[in-house]
Amino acid sequence: MKKTLCYLLTGVMAAGLLAGCGQKTQTGTENTQPKDTAAGQTEASAQTEEPSQEEASGQQEPGGAVTLTAWHDNDEAMMNALADVVNEALAGDNITLKFEKKSDVSSQIRLYGTDAENGPDMYLFAHDSLGSFAEMGILEPVGNLISAEKEADLIPMTIEAATYKGEQYLMPVYYETVLFMYNKALWEGEVPSTTEELYDYMEAHTDTAAGTYALVNQHSNTYNVAPFINGFGGYVIDKDGNPGLNAQETKDAITYNKKFAMLQADGDYNTVTALFNEGKAAAIIGGPWLVSGIKEAGIDLGIKALTDFTLPDGNPMIPYSGVQCIGVLKYAAENKKEAVEKVLEVLAGTEAGVTLAKGFNCAPANSRAYDDPDVASNEMILAMKKSAEKAVPMPNIPEMSVMWGPAESLLAAVNKSGEDVDTAAEKYQKEALTAIQDMK
Repeated sequence: MKKTLCYLLTGVMAAGLLAGCGQKTQTGTENTQPKDTAAGQTEASAQTEEPSQEEASGQQEPGGAVTLTAWHDNDEAMMNALADVVNEALAGDNITLKFEKKSDVSSQIRLYGTDAENGPDMYLFAHDSLGSFAEMGILEPVGNLISAEKEADLIPMTIEAATYKGEQYLMPVYYETVLFMYNKALWEGEVPSTTEELYDYMEAHTDTAAGTYALVNQHSNTYNVAPFINGFGGYVIDKDGNPGLNAQETKDAITYNKKFAMLQADGDYNTVTALFNEGKAAAIIGGPWLVSGIKEAGIDLGIKALTDFTLPDGNPMIPYSGVQCIGVLKYAAENKKEAVEKVLEVLAGTEAGVTLAKGFNCAPANSRAYDDPDVASNEMILAMKKSAEKAVPMPNIPEMSVMWGPAESLLAAVNKSGEDVDTAAEKYQKEALTAIQDMK
């Protein structure tokens, strides 16, 4: 998926849909979708003035004021709101959390992850980068910093996403999945409950010559096709780093997806988004990062979880999920442990989740946040929560970073060039194996 987790308006949302959450989840193929930015100010921690004695030593003075800096690549208004929750809760402890926006956070963490002077204490980023960071040895497992009791309300899928080789390194904050999103003014009747019924509707309501469509999707984008692949029992890569592009279940899913692709537009992000926002497509498969543009277009938006659609084999569609998590750098855990522990406890709590949901349309990792009436009435958030019960976290192993290219080349070969599925799958399976070997 050229993507990765969501964009937003900065106003407060009551029961309706006003904004998409934060930004799209980051993945190894994130450059297919543009990043929206919102006006907002963050306070940078790297200032030109001389550091205090405490900062220079990196040690946390007992009872002294402590500032933790967390890097992110997200909406600044949302990060400021999240920081406010933490800082208000910890004002009596003299602990301050500051979020600092960085472009290309994963590269910045790789560069400064062991630099106590110039690096952050923490970061908020998508979970699929975890494996690479863990292998670098720069992260402190959060299990050493927050008790299982304090994480008891976190949705299991988000904990799975934050875990690598049996160790929970990250603390989940919110998550996202792709959804079935439709224009209530254009969609006729009820949304189907099976993919075969959906296909029949597409055949009856699509006129490719006229450029009007029942449903558009990035049909050759791995993240967007993952609901078919996972639902058929296929996989892009398994937990041991073995590619699955030539697995029979994966090929069956790609073949099945192709018939939908033939009734859709070319499939790139800009094309399908424009078609939906301009009223030339009645529905789109996408996520909360699309909501800002949809609302600007004045569309009355309906939402359905993809897990509500049944495939021909009786299984549901199963999307990937991207989970935005807090990671803690080792030197911060060693020198500011007490402050880090307190910040993690607040971020894992209900208030942080409710703030993200009500103000920014995020699906909180904290399950108790859904007890709030406003959160419980949010159609999009509830659809993502329903999806979370079956969604597969994006693989967080290092090898996944080289899988997006071969996987999407396979999809494009089948959907756009008409290549034989078996032949193309063998070709790109070999390409994936070579790319993985080259990493070692």
